[in-house]
Amino acid sequence: MPTIISHAAVPLTTGIALGRRIISRRLLLTGIAASMLPDADTAGLLFGIPFGTPYSHRGFTHSICFALVIALLALWAARKLHTTRLRAALFVFIATVSHPLLDMCTDGGSGVALFWPLSNERVFFPWQVIAVSPIGVSRVFTERFAHVLGSEAVWVWGPALVLGLVGWAVRRRLTLAKI
Repeated sequence: MPTIISHAAVPLTTGIALGRRIISRRLLLTGIAASMLPDADTAGLLFGIPFGTPYSHRGFTHSICFALVIALLALWAARKLHTTRLRAALFVFIATVSHPLLDMCTDGGSGVALFWPLSNERVFFPWQVIAVSPIGVSRVFTERFAHVLGSEAVWVWGPALVLGLVGWAVRRRLTLAKI
């Protein structure tokens, strides 16, 4: 997996691209939390849940189905998120599903149960360019972790920031054209 912080790149830069008039602050913060939520399954390690099961790391919480459930919760909470129901559901779905999609680009781990409950098969993308992050706080200040951060800068943050800034520039240009 990329580091938990790098999963925030997608909703954060999407928020930059679309602006506060479209993505409220509360919706943005919810999207950031939703992008990190699938890794709550690492708690299963504490309970001895074996890798490769639907309830282990990269299991059901890394599925399209899980992202849809979280999107439905956002739809229900749209008023509190200061946005429309459709916008809340779409933004939170994209934020949540971006997590397993990024994990599928990593060079390690057991793959992602993207299509659970239809299939328990763990899948990767054909290109696995992001260095997999070690699990656990004790591994943070290591050479391997520095390598992971460099990989994420190139393959996650760089492209996300470019797309976010391009979106911001297009939005700004369209706004100026209306004046």
